[in-house]
Amino acid sequence: MRTFSHGAPVVRLCGCWICIVCLGCFPAVTQQNAAMAPSPASASVPNGAANRLITLDVAVTNPSGQPIPGLQQQDFMVLDDKQPQKIASFQAAETSTATAEPPAEVILVLDQVNTSYQHVTTSRQEVEKFLSQNSGEFPWPVSIVFFTDSGAAETTPTRDARTLLKDLKENQHPLPNAKRAQGVYGAVDRLNLSVRTLGQLANYEAKRPGRKIVIWISPGWSLLSTPRIDLTTKDQQGLFSSIVGLSDDLRRARITLYNVDPRGSGSVTRDYYKDFIKPVTAARQVRGGELGLQVLAYQSGGLVLNSGNDLAAEIATCAADASSFYVLSFEAAAADAPTEYHALDVKVDKPDVKVRTRSGYYAQPQP
Repeated sequence: MRTFSHGAPVVRLCGCWICIVCLGCFPAVTQQNAAMAPSPASASVPNGAANRLITLDVAVTNPSGQPIPGLQQQDFMVLDDKQPQKIASFQAAETSTATAEPPAEVILVLDQVNTSYQHVTTSRQEVEKFLSQNSGEFPWPVSIVFFTDSGAAETTPTRDARTLLKDLKENQHPLPNAKRAQGVYGAVDRLNLSVRTLGQLANYEAKRPGRKIVIWISPGWSLLSTPRIDLTTKDQQGLFSSIVGLSDDLRRARITLYNVDPRGSGSVTRDYYKDFIKPVTAARQVRGGELGLQVLAYQSGGLVLNSGNDLAAEIATCAADASSFYVLSFEAAAADAPTEYHALDVKVDKPDVKVRTRSGYYAQPQP
């Protein structure tokens, strides 16, 4: 089982103000029982042609949400800042056919940091239900990440549902952390831990080929947008660097992020994240909520499912994206300025289809 070590704190509160220290510096994943000292921070995305080859994982569904297989390259158009791009490579990835592309992986994250004890219990029961509904073998590798206050550990990916059920039962649900800070301080601590863990996961997965469907089962963490939080210019600059770094990390790792909220219809703030999904193109635009779990999921091309009460079915809906999708790449032009945001859009020349993919990326100038 792989474990994630937690490095230096990310943000600190001074009274009711936020002071950014090192958001965006994520240690790599370590092996269980290995030394837990933080590893060097991930390097920034290199400039040049290697960084300009953009790979997109694209889900195409009908109005009912069912995947549409059998599309060809000529059915697709890629727009970068509304400008058509030449598709450099194309592949239809389906579990029913043998392809050179490594199979997509499904990673279930059981968030026991941002979720109440009651809803963690529900989450575990629903994950067990999802695993038990399978006939015994999944069409793609599946792993479980147990995310707690003391760290995070991921099981070995496997297609065997029985092995996953055994892993789930052997990793017991911990008791609530009575020492956890409350209020704004606690919210910031949990955001630190959550964003750092997501970054660690992305850094590890970037070294492995193929698409990763990361299903984060959680209400999410604080959007840092309350009257008690006032961002300084320095805060905004630090958060902007973190937004850019995490966006690059998730893209390079080919992670599509999904959020399943165990509160279901009981969530009274389920649409608040939509206030922050507009891409941030400059530090002065940062308000704090742009690092929210739901925001990151939406921008990666994943789903935000927070209004239903059948978690097992919602997990299955997210995982289904691993069974049929399309992989497109194009070479983007060099940016005119550092950290230049480019909006992405993929259109399909078919009626009544819904297309989901990454909403954009941050480009860099030619060195």
